[in-house]
Amino acid sequence: MPVVFLQVADPVGAGIVPSLARPGGNLTGLTSFEPQMAGKWLELLKEIAPRVTRVALVQNPAHPTWGEFNRQIGSIASSFGVRVTPAGVRDLRELDHAIQEFAREPDGGMIVLPDAFTSTHAAPLIALAERFRLPAVYPIRMFAVGGGLMAYGNDPLYAFRRAASYVDRVLKGAKPAELPVEAADKFDLVVNLKTAKALGLDVPLPLLMRINEAIE
Repeated sequence: MPVVFLQVADPVGAGIVPSLARPGGNLTGLTSFEPQMAGKWLELLKEIAPRVTRVALVQNPAHPTWGEFNRQIGSIASSFGVRVTPAGVRDLRELDHAIQEFAREPDGGMIVLPDAFTSTHAAPLIALAERFRLPAVYPIRMFAVGGGLMAYGNDPLYAFRRAASYVDRVLKGAKPAELPVEAADKFDLVVNLKTAKALGLDVPLPLLMRINEAIE
């Protein structure tokens, strides 16, 4: 049976397909994030909160791209003057403990990586960031809408619409093995100005001019 997938961060690294250009087998689809995006999240965090020198990288360690996200951000962390602390969490107890421990020292911030766990528990993540006054960057718009400081990521609705075109091509006879996996190419930057004000952060003008959506 042909399968069109979407919202997969790294289909090659996860072992879903052997190649993006020629996926082979009966699977093809769309990626949602690439591990290299971790660098962009760190850049945005430092831009809006330049005093941050410590960053907790929050994600479920069972996610297949967890290691690659860590490697990518670890390779550039020193150039931004930050120390990265991997915070692998599998349940709410681990999440609460990890953030409390991290927040014991000053000048901290968070980068929340894409995962079913972090998306499902968006509200507790946002509440912890607020409780410990941690500037945070999230991967999906809904986090910023829910009170998170900033989100930068692809538009899930756009991805579903693109997936429909793939399904249409397959139904018309195209073979998934010959349909290249499409990389995400539409990303939105959303900033919650109310949260920024509560954290005492001034959004710099260059960043403000790049925002796709400001939540007031």
